[in-house]
Amino acid sequence: MSPARRSSEPRALILRILLSDSAVDALTTLATTMGLGFAAGLRLYATILGLGLALRFQLLQLPEAMRELEILAHPLVLAGAGLAYVIEFISDKIPWVDSIWDAIHTVIRPAGAAVLASTAFATLDPLTKWMLVLLCGGVALSAHTTKAATRLAVNQSPEPFSNWGLSLLGDFTAPAILLLTATHPLIVLGLILIFLITFIWLFSRLLRWIRSGLARWRARFSQPENTPGAFSESRR
Repeated sequence: MSPARRSSEPRALILRILLSDSAVDALTTLATTMGLGFAAGLRLYATILGLGLALRFQLLQLPEAMRELEILAHPLVLAGAGLAYVIEFISDKIPWVDSIWDAIHTVIRPAGAAVLASTAFATLDPLTKWMLVLLCGGVALSAHTTKAATRLAVNQSPEPFSNWGLSLLGDFTAPAILLLTATHPLIVLGLILIFLITFIWLFSRLLRWIRSGLARWRARFSQPENTPGAFSESRR
């Protein structure tokens, strides 16, 4: 056997594994989890409402393993999600009100994403289910943190147009991610992995900046003040 043929065999084996039905199903499940978490982290109520309406009007066909999500098509769920979405849509367009809303939803959005994942993967074995629930909640928290921090920074500007633009971008991004997850899940998987790597890198830099700022603050206030009495004592 030639060396070239021997070197190509491991690559061919890896390719066959990646293209197998089980591997594709696993990647699709992973992409669905991350897409659901990302959309819920940006717009939880829009995510619930969008999924519910798509199921209600049979625009979305769920795989057998995710049939539990059909509860989102219930009229009471649609009504509650619709009302909450209207409130969120208006609040998100008002500077500083949007930041208060984000602060309130720091726990609600990741928890809501985790509940969605728990419902979607209720039929899986417990270990796999809870790993996906934690992943979905973690992605939602990352998306929410990025959104909240960006809006808080933009709120420092007196003009409202950048705030409105970012809010409308969020209104568009959440349903777009859901649609892309349903049609091209592996693309969503790649995009969210890039987002998570960028988020971790920026978050680590932010932590270093905070630590250095705290160190400077402690050093500044730990120095003894030159009070008049102390100055007189030094003169003596």
